[in-house]
Amino acid sequence: MQPAVIAHQVHQLRTTFAQGKTRDLNWRLTQLHQLKLMLIEQEGEFLAGLKSDLGKSEQEAWTSEIGFLVSDIKHSIKHLKTWTKARKVATPLFVQPGKSYLLPEPLGTVLIIGAWNYPLQLVLAPLVAAIAAGNCAVLKPSELSVKTAELLAQYISQYLDPTAYCVISGAVAETTELLKQRFDHILYTGGEGVGKIVMHAAADHLTPVTLELGGKCPCIVDSTTDLNVSAARIAWSKWMNAGQTCVAPDYVIVEQAFLNSFVAALKHKLSEFYQADVSQSVDYGRIVNARHFSRLSHYLEEQDIILGGKTEAESNYIEPTIVLNPSADSPVMQEEIFGPILIILTVENIKQAIEIINSKPKPLALYLYTKNSEFEQQVLSQTSAGSVGINDGMMFMANPNLPFGGVGNSGMGAYHGKFGFDTFSHLKTVMKRSFMFDVALRYPPFNAAKLKMLKRLL
Repeated sequence: MQPAVIAHQVHQLRTTFAQGKTRDLNWRLTQLHQLKLMLIEQEGEFLAGLKSDLGKSEQEAWTSEIGFLVSDIKHSIKHLKTWTKARKVATPLFVQPGKSYLLPEPLGTVLIIGAWNYPLQLVLAPLVAAIAAGNCAVLKPSELSVKTAELLAQYISQYLDPTAYCVISGAVAETTELLKQRFDHILYTGGEGVGKIVMHAAADHLTPVTLELGGKCPCIVDSTTDLNVSAARIAWSKWMNAGQTCVAPDYVIVEQAFLNSFVAALKHKLSEFYQADVSQSVDYGRIVNARHFSRLSHYLEEQDIILGGKTEAESNYIEPTIVLNPSADSPVMQEEIFGPILIILTVENIKQAIEIINSKPKPLALYLYTKNSEFEQQVLSQTSAGSVGINDGMMFMANPNLPFGGVGNSGMGAYHGKFGFDTFSHLKTVMKRSFMFDVALRYPPFNAAKLKMLKRLL
């Protein structure tokens, strides 16, 4: 797409926002209902697109993308009237009579840059928040999820107001051009490297950013845990979408004495979920493209593979794989895996896990499986992560009352539910005072009596 076309699109959206159309509550609700209608009416098309892009099974695609989004939209519709109301705060005695409150107002025109691994959810979930808050929005879906990006470009303009929302298709050139434009907020989901580029570009316009970046998410499995349930939940959260999930466990820390039992339980669950020959399972996905397949395949070189390891370049298939105790300086330990390779690190005492986690950048998610409440509190108080899942994987994503976001290298800012509404809003400070009782203490000329009284009041 030509730079002039992109600039014109952004200008059109800014003009729409300036006209005040998106501020109307009923208009916002209509757009949210239309977005839900799009997902329901075009469900088959989107499911086929996700199958084409990532090999996602129908149930996995519906649960993690379409169903997730429909639930998010319903939650926003239900609570939007409350979210938009003024939020009263206390007013100190010395400025009485008066009242103080925070008034949510939309930021303006925002840019949402999605990721390829959940190409529908990671574009439309931020859009739900942007619409709810009363903004115009430009959507930039990932070019790697080709079919889903095409469907978004086709249907967003049909179901939503095209003067307020648009999709910009393309790759690096189009994203670069978009980042030259002035936006009132940018939400980017993806890798740390591009996140730095987005933040640098945003600085030119002093544009605030929300960055959802990922990283190496640790998982601690204590020997006190329920092994059968823990293995099922870890296998599900790791190998959903063939491991291409930013909050999937990247490495698991277990005690050496617990290793064999844990691996046997994982192997059993994998066989239950995906049958003996995983390549024949209709429920197991594929790597998004040849480049990422090659990257992941290289991670397996010269490693101690204790489960899986089979690959098929023609179909971008990589079997669920477990690597045991790789060296700390190997690429598989230095980089976010973002694929179906699970690392297991063994320790003599499970409390050593805290030291390992704290030696690395802060993760987007941390998981702990234990029945030991004392150890649970120790992990919570001595580690830092964007989100923590205790005795389950990724399920915090299903709660719209919890924010989703990173900390440190794993990102900044958060969204989902009311937190998304607030991310795309400015909470405007308002104080209204009466003309009555205009006490002269604050006015010159000053004297000792006035000062004494002010000190008592303040």
